[in-house]
Amino acid sequence: MNKIALLPALMVSLAVASTAAAQDPISSNPKVYSLVFENDVVRVLHVGVAPGQKTVVHEHPDNAVVVFTGSKMRFTGPDGKTQDAAMKPNDAMWSPAGKHFGENIGSGAIDGVIVELKSNKAPTATIPTSRPAATLTEAFDNPRARGVRMTLQPDFAEPAGTVHDFDQVVIALEPADISLDVEGKTKTHWMRGDAMFIGRGMKHASKNTGGKAVDVFIVAIK
Repeated sequence: MNKIALLPALMVSLAVASTAAAQDPISSNPKVYSLVFENDVVRVLHVGVAPGQKTVVHEHPDNAVVVFTGSKMRFTGPDGKTQDAAMKPNDAMWSPAGKHFGENIGSGAIDGVIVELKSNKAPTATIPTSRPAATLTEAFDNPRARGVRMTLQPDFAEPAGTVHDFDQVVIALEPADISLDVEGKTKTHWMRGDAMFIGRGMKHASKNTGGKAVDVFIVAIK
């Protein structure tokens, strides 16, 4: 085989890989995005944008955004069209897959979490609209996922061996004492922005151990 003939194809492959890497939020904007955790279902990123700061062009799959501070971002797409998004502290929104760059046009720093969905599988689960000893406030609902702000009452608890038929990412909206055990991995003390994954069918147990109502955000994947 002619090695010279392989060179153009190799150069194209490297160029495609380089472009893909450049469009990834972490590699293109390392001062804005950092990895919280990643698995086969989701990638969870922390995002922090200073006032007036602009991001480099990057791309996200379908995702949910949860902000802990009030924010006002301006997004510009490949076609040059802009869209402003204003959010209050602990707000959340759904964002479909796309490429853009953003600018913090508000007066304060933006602090939040982005849950990126990896798969495009057809939904198979029905997300419950109520939970015992919890108050649910819906932020978004679509064919892929449902996002709810959940206030866990002091007596909230799920017994050991509890399972759900949907994947979910649990995100703390405030410091909290919540015991969450997922197949032997336990977290008991949460800070704002901490997150944990509970896969569909995974045995788990949870309990509000702080003696007061606390707020978390749930991104439930259908």
